Amino acid sequence: MTRSFKMAAFHLLAVIAFHLLIISEAKDSDFIYKEFTNPKRDTFVYGTFPKDFAWGVATASYQIEGAWDADGKGPSIWDTFTHNGRSYKKQNADVACDSYNKYEEDIAMMKKLGVSHYRFSLSWPRILPKGFANEVNREGIEYYKKLLDALHKANIEPMVTLYHWDLPQVLQDMGGWENEMMANYFAAYADLCFQAFGEQVKLWITFNEPTIFSLFGYELGTDAPGLPHNGYGAYRVGHTVIKAHAKAWHLYDQKYRKSQGGKISIVLHGNWFEPKNPDSEFDRAVAEKASYVELGWFANPIFGDGDYPAIMKDMIANNSRIQQLSTSRLPEFTEDDKRMIEGTFDFFGLNHYTTNLVAHKPTVSEHFASFFMEFNGEMSQDKESWPEPAGSPWLYPVPWGLRKLLNHIKQTYGDVPIYITENGFSEGEGPLNTKDTGRINYYKAYINEALKAYLIDSVNLKGYFAWSLMDNFEWRSGYSERFGLYHVDFEDPERPRTPRESAGVYSKIIKNNGFPVKAGTDHTEL
Repeated sequence: MTRSFKMAAFHLLAVIAFHLLIISEAKDSDFIYKEFTNPKRDTFVYGTFPKDFAWGVATASYQIEGAWDADGKGPSIWDTFTHNGRSYKKQNADVACDSYNKYEEDIAMMKKLGVSHYRFSLSWPRILPKGFANEVNREGIEYYKKLLDALHKANIEPMVTLYHWDLPQVLQDMGGWENEMMANYFAAYADLCFQAFGEQVKLWITFNEPTIFSLFGYELGTDAPGLPHNGYGAYRVGHTVIKAHAKAWHLYDQKYRKSQGGKISIVLHGNWFEPKNPDSEFDRAVAEKASYVELGWFANPIFGDGDYPAIMKDMIANNSRIQQLSTSRLPEFTEDDKRMIEGTFDFFGLNHYTTNLVAHKPTVSEHFASFFMEFNGEMSQDKESWPEPAGSPWLYPVPWGLRKLLNHIKQTYGDVPIYITENGFSEGEGPLNTKDTGRINYYKAYINEALKAYLIDSVNLKGYFAWSLMDNFEWRSGYSERFGLYHVDFEDPERPRTPRESAGVYSKIIKNNGFPVKAGTDHTEL
């Protein structure tokens, strides 16, 4: 019997078992959230992920390392942004979790969780303080080599992100990502990293969530570098970033893949968008548009045909005409660009947290341009009938949105291998509370939806990374939003870490490789 036939038979049995389950009388214990009790959609299922499934946790350099100016590190745009008092309570990450000095303790925490993988990012200004590859900070290189050595000693596989938002300030002074030359500067930085760390790294990420840093850094200006270039900045940034990603991918493919044997791709942010009124043709249309544009802005060029989605190009061109502009605000790729960009992936990295409702509402203005007005739609969340939000006001638990999004990716971009590279739940400020029931329910529900996508829908799911290993500096929100499986006391100079109950629950899910069927038990006993 061939492997493909065995897999098909396995998935068929899973589908049959699921449908037998939902036609039986549902019990309260069949659901995680009392707000979501649709038997066909929300019933908890039992089963396991593939044997080689990657279980991990994720962090980012600026959010955890601290040591902001130690051992030759240069300033980043986030150092500048926070030192100018533009984050919550003027907080900064000068020390953060002090992981620059406490990485061995972090790895001990990972070993206790039982993760197989750790996703972290390299700090560009720690490696290249002046941004360019002709002046290398050897202390920065040695720090990451020590970290990688310690991970391998602990049998934890690294997934390494080249850029998680902390651009060297000196490059921002030259225009940052709005400067088209940044694609070349990034490729040179990537080349150095592949050469220095490639023997120890088999999973590379070029960029983390370019949609987010483009929009909030260069459209709204609420994140570093804080530039409100409405209607133009984010598109210019995105254009450069896509070409930078493609250059780095080809560089690895041509120069390092054969000898190092790794894989490289990009991580994209994706919410699910649901029509506010499912019976409204207009709401359905704008929700579909939002789904194809928010993710497709970067996914379609890379995982599709090398160009922006047609629906996005038409939408922005039409809005530009309304604003009496002679050309679209969205830049165009040349045919050579498209050939360079298309297919520059080895897997799909997905960060997902929540779902939005979308209603049709004319918003395009002839006097003001903004990405957030392009859709002619209004986004919201169901505060009445959805579960309570997390400590982040935008983060409502809507687990079924993850399964819908995973299927959308499969249907749109084919049977691409997918890693869920971030997914998590925050709490607000306050004293240590290890009984984090909200986070426990979130992880169980979202991981179960990922299991449904794998078992029932045959989504090619390769791994899941919880955000985050520990509380950290949450960008402009400072330390007010806590995503950690481990609590960090930021008032204590030693930055002690304390496991929350969710750490034990996640560890058990990892050990079981999902939710195996056990007679007489249900998910409430996890």
